[in-house]
Amino acid sequence: MKNKAYWIEWGKRACVRAIKTVAQAVIAGVGTAAVISQVDIKYVMSASLLAGVLSLLNSLAGLPEIEKQE
Repeated sequence: MKNKAYWIEWGKRACVRAIKTVAQAVIAGVGTAAVISQVDIKYVMSASLLAGVLSLLNSLAGLPEIEKQE
């Protein structure tokens, strides 16, 4: 099992990735919805939060920026 410092660093980096993913999904959702003249904020937020959760789950497979440090 990895040490505590590893998991703290992993958590920080995984959260940064998830936040970036959510922001990208919001931009894409609003941009796409604006083209069809209807922005359903519930749809945009739902899809964005799902993208964030999937990003965190994907980070469980490993974060390359942490692996390079070891």
